[in-house]
Amino acid sequence: GLEEAFRAVYPKADVQRCVVHKVRNTLSRVRKKDQFEMAEDLKLIYRSPSKEIALEMFRQFESKWSSKYPREVQSWANELDVLLTFMDYPSSIRSVIYTTNAIERTIKEIRKRLKPMNSSSSLEVAEKVVYLTIQDFNEKWAGRKLRGFAEAHEALERMFEERYY
Repeated sequence: GLEEAFRAVYPKADVQRCVVHKVRNTLSRVRKKDQFEMAEDLKLIYRSPSKEIALEMFRQFESKWSSKYPREVQSWANELDVLLTFMDYPSSIRSVIYTTNAIERTIKEIRKRLKPMNSSSSLEVAEKVVYLTIQDFNEKWAGRKLRGFAEAHEALERMFEERYY
């Protein structure tokens, strides 16, 4: 699938699934009367101060809900490593990276710009549209300061230096 292709091209990169979408998808398959309580239990996992505590919270979640919602709990168990990737990063930026909304917004914009093109357009034209869309986003985001990144800068530099150099 897509994740395997991504890992083949970028073998050292981390993969983060969107926690917000996972929670939404999970709760959509849970009885209304259980949704609030399960949502609160899920928050204990992804809002934990450390990965170790998050894993402990998941074990509690699993023991509480697995008999009633085995598929949903198993789905979380299967994807837990890519749902908690953000916990490997400095705490000051976790609230920004636990969701993939920025990436999804970029993809949505690319699709919007590609849609009016007719099917006879070349791959080269499509690549240019994608490139220009991403350039546009880069320009818009270049001047913005993302909350927490100044504090995390040195830690991120060390992480990526160790990984890529």
